[in-house]
Amino acid sequence: MNWLTDIFKKEKKPAKGLFPFEWIVVGYTLLTLLFILFTYTKLPHAEAMIVGRIRILAIIGALWFVYWLVPCRLTRFARVAAQLALLAWWYPDTYELNRILPNLDHIFAQADQNLFGYQPALFFSQAMPWPWFSELMDLGYASYFPMIVVVTIYYFFYRYQAFGHMAFVLLGAFFIFYVIFIFLPVTGPQYYYLAIGPDNVLEGNFPQVGDYFYHHTERIVSPGWQDGLFYHLVEGAHQAGERPTAAFPSSHVGITVVLLLLAWNAQTRRQSLFWLLMPFALLMFFATVYIQAHYVVDVIAGLLSGILFYSLLYPLSKKFKS
Repeated sequence: MNWLTDIFKKEKKPAKGLFPFEWIVVGYTLLTLLFILFTYTKLPHAEAMIVGRIRILAIIGALWFVYWLVPCRLTRFARVAAQLALLAWWYPDTYELNRILPNLDHIFAQADQNLFGYQPALFFSQAMPWPWFSELMDLGYASYFPMIVVVTIYYFFYRYQAFGHMAFVLLGAFFIFYVIFIFLPVTGPQYYYLAIGPDNVLEGNFPQVGDYFYHHTERIVSPGWQDGLFYHLVEGAHQAGERPTAAFPSSHVGITVVLLLLAWNAQTRRQSLFWLLMPFALLMFFATVYIQAHYVVDVIAGLLSGILFYSLLYPLSKKFKS
């Protein structure tokens, strides 16, 4: 039970002020607040967005105060866990910001068409409609959040000295993606195909839709075996929090790459955590196209950006005290 004692043991040299990963959140909050103020009249929910950011800053301050009162591993963990949980609020917020910019899906759908001569996001599920394959794809996609939890918990219990570095890298990567999503409004096939109609998709004709997604959030229901357990998990998550945003590059793919690299770096011998995650990661990469969430070019960009962000953020994290 030493681990339980360690969690509540008071730290001898508690950190002062905000952690580096919290400064990332504060920086993103202020950046997007500035964007809101400059585009206030164009945003339909500007006041609610400003209030939401004030609440985020209040949460950061409250968690800092709790840690100041009781500086231990548990309160430190709470500060990381809170910011990871709040990503569920930040993600749809990118739509509220990028909806005022002209949609760019026609560029990325055309890129897939040029590469393959057809739309892989349309035909992948049609070529492999079998229930067992559909469930594998949805299992891969549904494993995204559990992989984040597993890596976070692993670092907390087994690599605690690097726990702050892990949080900095992971949250840093997320918020870099979110900045890209704000200024590069791409919705992905599940929204764009519905907007332009099936005839245009089959004919390889990808018109610009301008500000269509300013008013429309309808999406195609995910293809696959609709009686499957994992299908319902993925579709339920989409209905609850999905928005026409965040397609390029794929943050699901990019963050999964970051998680794999963190897992590899966490171990020095057998790399068991890395190999545990790898099958789910591979399923994830294919699933993003299968369920029509992304174009193939989104996946490729996600792979490359995941490597790039990790390569930039991990060395940078070493410059800060975790």
